[in-house]
Amino acid sequence: MPAGENAQLTAQGIGIDRGGRTVLSGADLTVTPRSRWGIVGENGRGKSTLLHILAGVLEPDTGTVRRIGTLGVAEQEIDVVEGRTVGDLVDIELADARSALAELDAAAEGLAGGDPAAVERYETALSDAETLDAWDADRRVDLALEHLGAVTDRSRPLTELSVGQRYRVRLACLLGAAHDFLLLDEPTNHLDAAGLDFLTRSLRGRSGGVVLVSHDRALLSDVATTVLDLDPSRDGLPRVYGGGFAGYVEGRRAERERWADEYEKQQAEHARLAQDLSAAQNRLVSGWRPDKGTGKHQRATRAGGLVRAVHRRREDLEAHAVDMPPPPMGFRMPELPERSGVTLLRAEEVAVEGRLHGPVTVSLDSGSRLVVTGPNGAGKSTLLKVLARTVEPTRGRVHTARTARVRLLAQESPHAGDRSARHVFETHVERLVSDGVLRDREGLSLSSLGLLASADVNKPLRELSMGQQRRLDLALVLASRPHVLLLDEPTNHLSITLVDELTEGLRATGAAVVLATHDRQLQRDVGDWERLAVEPVPEQAQAPARG
Repeated sequence: MPAGENAQLTAQGIGIDRGGRTVLSGADLTVTPRSRWGIVGENGRGKSTLLHILAGVLEPDTGTVRRIGTLGVAEQEIDVVEGRTVGDLVDIELADARSALAELDAAAEGLAGGDPAAVERYETALSDAETLDAWDADRRVDLALEHLGAVTDRSRPLTELSVGQRYRVRLACLLGAAHDFLLLDEPTNHLDAAGLDFLTRSLRGRSGGVVLVSHDRALLSDVATTVLDLDPSRDGLPRVYGGGFAGYVEGRRAERERWADEYEKQQAEHARLAQDLSAAQNRLVSGWRPDKGTGKHQRATRAGGLVRAVHRRREDLEAHAVDMPPPPMGFRMPELPERSGVTLLRAEEVAVEGRLHGPVTVSLDSGSRLVVTGPNGAGKSTLLKVLARTVEPTRGRVHTARTARVRLLAQESPHAGDRSARHVFETHVERLVSDGVLRDREGLSLSSLGLLASADVNKPLRELSMGQQRRLDLALVLASRPHVLLLDEPTNHLSITLVDELTEGLRATGAAVVLATHDRQLQRDVGDWERLAVEPVPEQAQAPARG
């Protein structure tokens, strides 16, 4: 049964290793009723692992977890038992409410029968039912099923549902139940705009605690009161930031600045000591020989002093080992060209049969900022492909200024092969130069963008994560130094830190930028950009295969 105000979920010094690699180390958090924690970090930093440890599914190698109260857990995918229905899933989550009402009915019968022990039993059962708000539990689940766009037919077998449909049913059951704590892993992955709004309202209005693993910056901004950051730090330990998502962003920025400053100071001091040692060694080699006529005794005395100086300098250098790890790379937007007084690209009344309902007109100059909006399937991606000249319009025309470079970051990464990221990037830049697209001095190096760590640039593409491949895709687009940058869902699979850095870069660049995104926080961040709404294709005009 729920513990209400006495509920507690604490974790101290949590650490876990996998295959000789430390996945998580020194994680601490205390979740109380009404507190809402966000857990953030790059892929592979142990966010889901920590959630499993909090839920008791996984035992940590180090540290302890204390749980008082009930937990509801929503993982990214749920196991499906053959024959289990939507209603079965509801019954599992509402078992406490069902039990409390059954016990209340039994105690009431005892009271009616004159059982003296039934009074205390009835009071306990009534308290449990009130804590769970058990009478309203099914209505809450039905409301959540409806607002999340989930299947409402309780007789429907779970095996007939897609992964997204099953997740929405599971999430609705958890929101309807009265658990002390909710542990949610990427809950926005399968929700539309209405579902996101309902989830946000539900989490903000809960009386129980929430632990939320998410890359959704808007959800974190709207819900989280405290953020646990599992990304690398100066001492290798996770960081806790109060003040919600805004406090995390500001605190992380200050932390990275201190880290970089301390690292630079250590490096500079190490270089100074190494220079002192080198100078002392040079004096020992050439400076111990005094001018002719100096006595033998003086020469011996001077030589000994120089030797001692070398030893001191070497000891100073050895005592000053650089123990500060290098700070993480930061994304650096390259300088993109501007062409004042020139219309770089103009699409006049374009449409694509069955894919983009027109007519759509777009005109872009250097510095233009445009957000393409519209529901799923309206043709936002198709419009960007028309502007990039990779899809021909069936109506209207597109004109691009002579020598203007237009590049599209598509949603999907090209097929990953055995070539390394470095080889793919360098070959791409060499081709741009040889084809005359870029002058030799305009070519970029992969390291100059700060998108891929040195440990990853020589890996075959097939070994890169989706996020790393997405970083390479962005690097390849920027390598051509485009005049017009077309971005289709650019934040997919990217870390929170990189998305913030990319947003700053897009706001500052001189290139024209066209953006299509469902990222709610990015939409907020570019709220002052011009909007172009794309209308859905009428149903009778839709092509069999839509882009």
